[in-house]
Amino acid sequence: MIDAVLLNERVRAARAHIERSDEATLGRQAALSAIPAPTGAEGARGARVAEMLGQVGLTDVQVDEVGNVRGWYRTGSSIRAQYAAPLHHGCVVVSAHLDTVFGPELDVSVARRGPRLEGPGIADNARGLAALVVIGESLVRARVETQRPVLFAATVGEEGSGDLRGVRHLLGPSDRPTVRPCAFIALDGAGIERIVHRALGARRYRVTYHGPGGHSWAAFGVANPANAVGRAIDRIADNRTHHAPRTSCSVVRIGGGTGLNSIPQTAWFDLDLRSEEPRALEKLDAAVQAILTQALDEENRHRVPGTAPLTIVVRRVGDRPSGLTPRTHPLVQTAVAATRAVGHDHQLACGSTDANVPIALGVPAVALGAGGRAGDAHLPTEWYENDKGALGIVRALLVTAAMAGCA
Repeated sequence: MIDAVLLNERVRAARAHIERSDEATLGRQAALSAIPAPTGAEGARGARVAEMLGQVGLTDVQVDEVGNVRGWYRTGSSIRAQYAAPLHHGCVVVSAHLDTVFGPELDVSVARRGPRLEGPGIADNARGLAALVVIGESLVRARVETQRPVLFAATVGEEGSGDLRGVRHLLGPSDRPTVRPCAFIALDGAGIERIVHRALGARRYRVTYHGPGGHSWAAFGVANPANAVGRAIDRIADNRTHHAPRTSCSVVRIGGGTGLNSIPQTAWFDLDLRSEEPRALEKLDAAVQAILTQALDEENRHRVPGTAPLTIVVRRVGDRPSGLTPRTHPLVQTAVAATRAVGHDHQLACGSTDANVPIALGVPAVALGAGGRAGDAHLPTEWYENDKGALGIVRALLVTAAMAGCA
């Protein structure tokens, strides 16, 4: 499949455009990174991406109900294919997420120091967005003929509390799909070798213990929500997780209380549970739920008789599905071949990306880096260096062209 794509004159012209546009892509990357886009507030960045997709020649560019940006690349044969499938069955989706992990208070301006761009979100995922734009531009400029339409999508809510909201909306529920592609390619961050084909499942919880509270001296002996939080965390820390499949359980935030001389009425913590394998995640989840109840019961046993017991509320705030696209699938094999074609060895990997949702729906999906090197992800000191950056985007172009039926 990839050999025919490599020989296609128009694909070769598209590749040449990407390589010529290297500096322009970096400029777009820096410009997009400098537009704040906290999860849930991606509107300004989404509007700019929509402008860019329209400017490079994609059609029917629009922002949907939740803030996703969509634009189509269609040629004669792919237009006919789309009309035959009104729900866009059989298209190829190329996506990149709009949001960052940073709040609105953080300065997201970008500095260039030698070969390095520095700024929060400069790689994750301003790099993916810039790659999305130039791939679409290269197809248009080179007039690449495809048998299937290609949907370019910039999605909201990929990070943290967004819980993959944008891609869930894009694809729709399994019983009422709006878009059901034959292949889904997520562009996420930097890199040229990793191929994420295994979806890392995650469940996130806010655990809250409630009690009567009171004066830290006068009411001492009542059930203390903070004690219950401590008991639960201690047990969670001692809970053994699996190494094969890899599984993790992390306490990521803690809060509660009103003052130094008051027993809190409420104490809470947030949990992040992850696993490469759905059954392992279910097993871990069950073990953690038991621990939370044990901590509640233990604290209640220690309270002064006649005082009110603690109660608990466990609220799920995130649920990312796990699964995989088999390494033998043509999409994965095409990504492997494309990596070799740009002169690099591939690395099959597991990660949590927009690809999780299509994989869970039975749609073949991978996530690819968009070239270059990066570091300090999810930190204000995040950086990107454009080492073979164009080649990473060329790899994504080759995979897109092959899956779209470019012969």
